[in-house]
Amino acid sequence: QVQLGESGGGLVQVGGSLRLSCAASGRTFRLYAMAWFRQAPEKGREFVAAISRGGTSTYYADSAKGRFTISRDNDKNTVWLQMNSLKPEETAVYYCAAGLKTTSWGPDYNYWGQGTQVTVSS
Repeated sequence: QVQLGESGGGLVQVGGSLRLSCAASGRTFRLYAMAWFRQAPEKGREFVAAISRGGTSTYYADSAKGRFTISRDNDKNTVWLQMNSLKPEETAVYYCAAGLKTTSWGPDYNYWGQGTQVTVSS
């Protein structure tokens, strides 16, 4: 079992940057693919980015390509999401998730964090 905790959210202006962190408990972190999802008010959960267990493969939503970077350090049990050139419509709660497959489909992920709020102001 994996417990996840996100941090790094906050208020940022349009065009600004934030780096989200997700710390995992336990010794099995390296066995899991990791992903970031987000959910805006009154909207469904949306895939943002995913990274394979070893960190060699990454996947992004079209909206995130070129601006966001997902990375991980298995020795530190941590995954990050670097977000640049943020837009107001990206205001949402951002969640990290762990699963056995590197996919963009939420139900493939077994463990979820509590989320961190990102607010992009114009």
